[in-house]
Amino acid sequence: MRFSLPISVLTLAVVAAVATGCATPAEPVVPLVTSCEEPRPQVCTMIFAPVCATGISGELSTHASGCNACADDQVNSYVDGACEEQGNSL
Repeated sequence: MRFSLPISVLTLAVVAAVATGCATPAEPVVPLVTSCEEPRPQVCTMIFAPVCATGISGELSTHASGCNACADDQVNSYVDGACEEQGNSL
């Protein structure tokens, strides 16, 4: 049992290193922007996964899915999740 002390010290060092690494603040999560590409979808499934779309003029609007957003030729791109503003939902 001569090795129990070095193993315990090594284990403690590893736990301290992991705990210190977890204490650092996380980077803010930037939503991934998906650009609409040609050809635009003509038919979309009925899956509800809201997205916040950005129109050609910069306005935001909520669509039922990314497919539904890109089917609108006035939409440039979208991010996952509904828009924060209540007045711009479709």
